Amino acid sequence: MYSPTPADWNEANRTHWDERVPLHVAGDYYDLDAFRAGQDPLRDFELAEVGEVGDRSLLHLQCHIGLDTLSWARHGAARVVGLDFSEPAIDTARGLARDLGLGPERAAFVAADVYDAAAAVADPSYDIVYTGVGALCWLPDIGRWAETVASLIAPGGFLYLSEFHPLTDVLDDETGSRITHDYFARDAWVEESPGSYAAEGADFTHSRRVEWQHPVGEVVSAIAAAGLRIEFLHEHDVSVFRRFGSFEQRDGYFRFPAGRPRIPLMYSVRARKA
Repeated sequence: MYSPTPADWNEANRTHWDERVPLHVAGDYYDLDAFRAGQDPLRDFELAEVGEVGDRSLLHLQCHIGLDTLSWARHGAARVVGLDFSEPAIDTARGLARDLGLGPERAAFVAADVYDAAAAVADPSYDIVYTGVGALCWLPDIGRWAETVASLIAPGGFLYLSEFHPLTDVLDDETGSRITHDYFARDAWVEESPGSYAAEGADFTHSRRVEWQHPVGEVVSAIAAAGLRIEFLHEHDVSVFRRFGSFEQRDGYFRFPAGRPRIPLMYSVRARKA
């Protein structure tokens, strides 16, 4: 339900994500054994839109357990750094890096709040700042986020953002065909329910979490206001989990049934620093 932002929003979200980690590590969604064996969790459109990463440094904000971060290292990034506010997630990411034979000089992980990233990471700037799906909804202030991102990009480098489209937040959960929420709502959404995208039906001791909707226009305008030049905004008709009960899984993605009119389910932005 919508409500004013509670004072403990960050602590509530952190404890909730801490509790998610062992469930995500043990579950099939991330499939860590397959990842260790070489499975690539990065989406095909991300690889195409980011392009060649060889000899570049990459900072992944809100990296969770680090699979995407480490995948960029596998694709040739000279150095990757992942940052997340959950200590258990960062511990897991460091363990995975060791399993892959990647030392901290090649793949490092930092436990810190994303708004404190500039002070928390070792290097002053990176060729690429990357943030993956499902990250922005946990942040109340997108302007502050964009300013933080811009401060961490090296001259000539860029931000690459891959996110769920906020249109999906206003549709009914079962069919995704009815508008049930306000696209322009600015209050927090406070939720207490079982399960997560990677552990459906799981019971949590700390089930309460706080999220925010960020329309695409707000996100793109914040990035531009932070001094970055938008190179593209792309919309995609696929999702990486069963967001709606009516979804079908085809070609490695979740989609609406064939023949149904399509809507954007994800979007991506690349924005460069002069």
